[in-house]
Amino acid sequence: MNTSENGIPVTLLSGFLGSGKTTLLNYILKQNHGKKIAVIENEFGEIGIDSEFVIGADQDIFEMSNGCICCSTRGDLIETLNRLLEQHKKFDHILIESTGLASSGPTAQAFLIEDEISKSLFLDGIVTLVDAKHFENTLKEQQVVWEQIAFSNVILLNKADLVTEPEMEKLEKQLHLINPTAKVCKTTQAVIDLDQILNIGGFDLKTALETDTFDTHHHETDEAISSVSLSFPGHVDPDRLNLWLQMLLLNEGMNVFRAKGILNIEGSTERYIFQSVYMMFEGRFDKPWGSDSPLNKMVFIGQDLNPQRLEESLKNFTTS
Repeated sequence: MNTSENGIPVTLLSGFLGSGKTTLLNYILKQNHGKKIAVIENEFGEIGIDSEFVIGADQDIFEMSNGCICCSTRGDLIETLNRLLEQHKKFDHILIESTGLASSGPTAQAFLIEDEISKSLFLDGIVTLVDAKHFENTLKEQQVVWEQIAFSNVILLNKADLVTEPEMEKLEKQLHLINPTAKVCKTTQAVIDLDQILNIGGFDLKTALETDTFDTHHHETDEAISSVSLSFPGHVDPDRLNLWLQMLLLNEGMNVFRAKGILNIEGSTERYIFQSVYMMFEGRFDKPWGSDSPLNKMVFIGQDLNPQRLEESLKNFTTS
């Protein structure tokens, strides 16, 4: 079984209705990629799998000719995951299709706090499909689309063949305003190298921060959901920092969707890295700063964030 020490990697597939999730799932299931992937999706009838690829079925769990498995959610997601694992089949990866009307946040949080699944599975990344042709209208009308983008590690800007290059550049800029840390890939018919969306380490603390870029700008939009990136010198007092983060997550609650950062902790020569999903927080010391100049870098993605208030409150927890 191709697993890490944390278990089997899981990818959450997100995106609004019509963005191309079903197309991507069929593409994955039909590829001769040599991977044994289990796909869980909410309503099995929607996926429309070609019958010639199905070689066996058992209680809504369908085995594909290329070794993949596809099953439908019956009730609770954790129950479905456990039912899948009880099949005692070997998987390289599990792919979960989220409903087009749901935020990815609650599922991501479940992987951080749910003991039943955290022992054998781990969240590898959230991949969100965006309909490039209808993105702007959908963004104006559907709040959940903002949240889907905010939680993403990778965004597939799908139906790229239907928009012009200037339109594409505008879309990419909009996406980065909402989520400056996500990787954006342009796709047509949801065709993508699977290495771009699987085994990406999107929620592995070290890998996620190594690949992120931080800048000092405030990414504000006309809507409530935006990102704030802060960079400041000095040392951070660890006790006061923990208190500040606790108060931030307590006061802002579900408004802070995601946060991550690299910090210069007082009394240590090693970087301190952290990330949070909603109010679930994890952090640890990483590697020595080495030739890099110690600098505190943090990014927050959420709703109704106040950049000035965040920056001012952070100053109380740093020393020169």
